[in-house]
Amino acid sequence: MAINETHDPNLRSWVDSANDPNTDFPIQNLPLGVFIRPDQDELPNIGVAIGDQILNLSEVEEQLWSDNFFDEVADACSYESLEMMLILDPGEVSELRRRVSRLLRADNKSDERYIAEGCLIPMDEVEMLIPHFIGDYTDFYASVYHATNIGKMFRPDQPLMPNYKWIPIGYHGRASSIVPSGSEIRRPSGQTMADGAVAPSFGPSKVLDYELEVGFFVGNGNEQGQPISIAEAENHIFGLCLVNDWSARDIQRWEYQPLGPFLSKSFATSISPWIVTTEALEPFRVPAFQREDGDPQPLAYLDSPQNRERGGFDIKLEVLILTEQMRQQNIAPHRLSASNTKDLYWTFAQMLTHHSSNGCNLRSGDLLASGTVSSATKDSQGSLIELTERGALPINLPTGEVRRFLEDGDEVILRGYCEREGFRRIGFGECRGRILPAS
Repeated sequence: MAINETHDPNLRSWVDSANDPNTDFPIQNLPLGVFIRPDQDELPNIGVAIGDQILNLSEVEEQLWSDNFFDEVADACSYESLEMMLILDPGEVSELRRRVSRLLRADNKSDERYIAEGCLIPMDEVEMLIPHFIGDYTDFYASVYHATNIGKMFRPDQPLMPNYKWIPIGYHGRASSIVPSGSEIRRPSGQTMADGAVAPSFGPSKVLDYELEVGFFVGNGNEQGQPISIAEAENHIFGLCLVNDWSARDIQRWEYQPLGPFLSKSFATSISPWIVTTEALEPFRVPAFQREDGDPQPLAYLDSPQNRERGGFDIKLEVLILTEQMRQQNIAPHRLSASNTKDLYWTFAQMLTHHSSNGCNLRSGDLLASGTVSSATKDSQGSLIELTERGALPINLPTGEVRRFLEDGDEVILRGYCEREGFRRIGFGECRGRILPAS
């Protein structure tokens, strides 16, 4: 993808809220999502976020495709999910973006604009859904800072395992428990082994944590036995979203050897509802992570000039907490940390290429996530287990409360946005989830 007319920072929309410099959804963004209006008996629709409004794509189909040039794209807009959108050719998705941009521009005085005005729906009147049925979910471990922080806690003499800098580490997650932002999260129960105990016990997790992550949806997949090369990987990445891979650390500690996370992760994963396309993110490309002297360079199947020069993304991330007491006292959410995806050791293209390298068939709509995104400083760590050093250093909140790990009633809020001189700031919206007591 190349920077084009849709990225012009001077573009303004006739949707006034899209011109707010602080909005996540200016006309330069145009992310895709799926929504339903709870007060109306209707099926889900595909929408584009613009300011604080949603443009219903199925209702403006004629305005976008009156020339019948892209019948497949027109049909994809009328589906109840992004199922058909994800398998479109990247050029067709780009043409959809261009036409939506022209329809929403402030200088558009055509009849189509006035029809489109009637197809806007305020965001606060809809319920956002998972954008597409997710058949498979894989979570990686792509932040060397996070991996090192965790390793120091459990293996101070060897924080990183010998394979870490050679191979993108990941595990197969549970797709059925992925939920959209705003869904409440029930505290999980499971087996734990207390220090000094002779046998495990079963009960609610006492060490509940969040993980600040970014995920991406696979567009076109690959046939089983046919790997995706690093040169082609970007063509298979449709767009990105925020991910919170909730983690029960006490359950994880007892179960993770020898096969890794299981019930400590599978109870819930929250995602933000809007998919920001890779084309919208084009101005915010950065080189792949600069490895330290002495680190091995990626093996040939994970390396290409394009990936080295622009395989990373400059996405600023932050995580906030809102406790029940803060809510009652009308205190704003408290920021816990801020990090950036440019600090990921492995790029999204490398994750996708490695995932398919053994012939694994990735499918349209699969979700792959980065793992916790932590950066180099203490205030940039993307989980409580890092920030509190396994609970040894509690965090003080504005109410006088302290947190080592999450309590019932706590709401975790993830945010992400991109900004760069010469381009318009764009964002991802929020990924939120509030903890309910165990069943």
